[in-house]
Amino acid sequence: MPLTGSLKTLLLRGLLAGLIAGLLAATVGYFVGEPQVDAAIAIEEAGTTDHHGGAEAPAGHSHGGEDEPLVSRTGQKAGQFLALGLAGMAFGALFAAVLNLARRFTDLPGPRLSLVTAVLAWAAIVAVPFFKYPANPPAVGDPETINERTWLWVAAVVLGLLAVAAAVAAYRALAGQLDSLRLIAGVGAFVLVTTLGYVLLPGVNEVADDFPATLLWRFRVASLTETTTLWAALGLAFAALTEFASRRSTPVSGAVATAG
Repeated sequence: MPLTGSLKTLLLRGLLAGLIAGLLAATVGYFVGEPQVDAAIAIEEAGTTDHHGGAEAPAGHSHGGEDEPLVSRTGQKAGQFLALGLAGMAFGALFAAVLNLARRFTDLPGPRLSLVTAVLAWAAIVAVPFFKYPANPPAVGDPETINERTWLWVAAVVLGLLAVAAAVAAYRALAGQLDSLRLIAGVGAFVLVTTLGYVLLPGVNEVADDFPATLLWRFRVASLTETTTLWAALGLAFAALTEFASRRSTPVSGAVATAG
C-alpha cells in the first residue's frame, strides 16, 4: 500500500519517529560514546598540563585549578538527550517532507519506502562524510582549522547527496529492466560519484602520532554507531507508525464498504 496521508500527518509522524530515534541514539551515545570522550579528555588535560604548562585550557574543559567549564561533564552527558531529541525531531520533519515528495514517484508500500529512504539518507549524510572525514575525539584537531574542517564536512555531505541522487537516477533510468541490473547500476553510480569526490576533496589528518590508536578506533566506531542508530531508528519508527496507522484505518474502510 503506497504511503498515504496529508503532509501534516506525515510531519507529525516524522516528529514522533525522530524523537524516538534521537533518544535511542542518545542512549547509545551515553553508554558507548561518552566513555571514549572521557578518555580523550583525560589525554587532552594531561597533554596540556605536561606540554603547555600554565597555558589556557580549551573552552569546555578545565585543567587543574582553572575555572570550571560552563557546563560540567555530567551536564553535557545529560544534555545530549535533549540535543539529540531535538535533532531527531528536526531530521524527522525533513524525512517526512522527503517522503511526501518521494511517494509521487513510486508505488512502494509506505513502510518499505520509509526504510529505503532512511538507508539512502544514512548513506548520504553519515557514510560518505564519515569515511572521508571520520570523527575525531576532543584531544584531536587544531582549533585554528575548525572552520576549514567544518566546510569540508559540509562538502562531503553535499557529495553524499549527489551520489545518492546519481544512484536513484541510474536506477530509475533502467525502468523495465531486471531489478538486479537496476540495482547494480544504482550502486555503480553511487560508487563512481563518491570515488570522484573523494579524489577531489583534500585529505585531513590531524591525529598526533602518539595518540592511542585503540582509543581513536573506539571513538570513531562509537560515533558511527550513534549516528547509524539515529537513522535506523528513524526509518524503523516511521515505518512502524505508518503500518500502525494503515491497519487502524483498514477496519473503518471495510465497515463503510459493507454498509454501502
